Amino acid sequence: MITTIIGIGLLGGSYALSLRDKYPKMHFIGVDASEVHGRLAVAKGIVDEILPLELAVPKSDLVVLAVPVNHIVTLVPQVLDLIGDKGTVIDLGSTKRLICETADTHPKRDRFVAAHPMAGTENSGPSAAFRELLPEKNVILCDCEKSSPECVALAEALFRDIGMKIHYMTPAEHDLHLAYVSHLSHVTSFALGYTVLEKERDEQNIFDMASTGFSSTVRLAKSSPAMWAPIFDQNRENLSRALGDYIEFLQQYKQFIDDRDVKSSFDFMQRANDIRRILSGIEKR
Repeated sequence: MITTIIGIGLLGGSYALSLRDKYPKMHFIGVDASEVHGRLAVAKGIVDEILPLELAVPKSDLVVLAVPVNHIVTLVPQVLDLIGDKGTVIDLGSTKRLICETADTHPKRDRFVAAHPMAGTENSGPSAAFRELLPEKNVILCDCEKSSPECVALAEALFRDIGMKIHYMTPAEHDLHLAYVSHLSHVTSFALGYTVLEKERDEQNIFDMASTGFSSTVRLAKSSPAMWAPIFDQNRENLSRALGDYIEFLQQYKQFIDDRDVKSSFDFMQRANDIRRILSGIEKR
């Protein structure tokens, strides 16, 4: 089986490494805009060779799109044009509605499977890829009824074989839920990092006084803007709604502080503590 990974970064590279463990005879082709990333991916054993898109896709049984979502939208029709009649195309994008709508207009729509592995770090590029990223994590598949049964079966088998847990949603459901449980946390982390950099001008103070709490809260601000700006744009309606809700609660909490309303502040934090129960349950599954 020949698999082409388009975008040999954290997600695409980690997916390839996980597949290598389960399918040692699978041949991997890498496609990447960066020559440096391509050479590094070969050296690290993520892919076996680097080829241009137009040469890699026609000879592939499986093509995985692991680039920023704005590029996925552009690439979906190009890749479907090139893929063979029995090939499968899977995207790993963090938004789904626009990507799926783009695929819906193509005559080879049935060869496409929309997926989103719920895993990542703040790091990027092939050097950030590691085989332990995806096992035991969730992956969401969307619009499977529009894909051929054999393409869905292949995608499901590959995700299950590397240890992922599969869930199914519509693209609209996916984008709404992800606005709250993923995209919002990245926006707030970027905003926190920006606020500290703007208001705490002495970098030595940041270095000297930043606690583990600050470091963990601002960790996502180290994520790639090239990846996240298109995600925020494609999911802007849902994310704006989530941000509006978040700002409303922030303003409410600011009022507690201004009023020295310790009881309301305590009750607010105690209600927020319930997230520990939910996350503990997820970790035990």
